[in-house]
Amino acid sequence: MTAAVFKRALAVAGAALLAGLSGGCAGIHEHRGAVIDRELASAIQVGVDNKESVAKTLGRPTFTGQFNPNDWYYVSRDTKAVALRGVGVVDQTVLHIRFDQAGNVAVVNRSGKELIASINPDNARTPTLGRKRSFFDELFGNIGTISQPGLPGSQRGQ
Repeated sequence: MTAAVFKRALAVAGAALLAGLSGGCAGIHEHRGAVIDRELASAIQVGVDNKESVAKTLGRPTFTGQFNPNDWYYVSRDTKAVALRGVGVVDQTVLHIRFDQAGNVAVVNRSGKELIASINPDNARTPTLGRKRSFFDELFGNIGTISQPGLPGSQRGQ
C-alpha cells in the first residue's frame, strides 16, 4: 500500500466517522400532546362556537379544568433531545378555551414558550429546617448521649 492510498483511505475513514458523529448529535425531535392546526384554532370564535363545534374542530381537549369543567386546554409541545444536553423545548402551544354556563365559547387564550418556568435547584439540595451539621458532627455527635440516665437503652439509673 502506497502512502497516497493510505492517506486517501484514512481521509475516507475520518469523513465517515465525522458523518456518523454529526448524525448522532443532530438530536431526536419529538412531538408531545395534541396536534393543533393553527388555522382551525384561529377559526374558533367567541359567542359563535360551542362545546360541540370545538370538539368537532379540534377534537377532545388534552385536559379540562380541575375546578371548572368549562375550561378546556389543548397542549402541544415539540422537543429536541441532544446527547449530553438533555431535552429542550423547541415549540409549545397552549390553547385555553373557556365556555360559559350555556356551553358557548366565552374566552380563547393562546400562549407559547413564554410560560415555561425554569427551575434551578440550589446546589441540588433541598433546604431543610434545623441546624446544619458537618460530617464529623454526624459521625461523632451521639457519643456519650446513649449512656445518660433516664434515656431508653441506658443501663444506669434503673
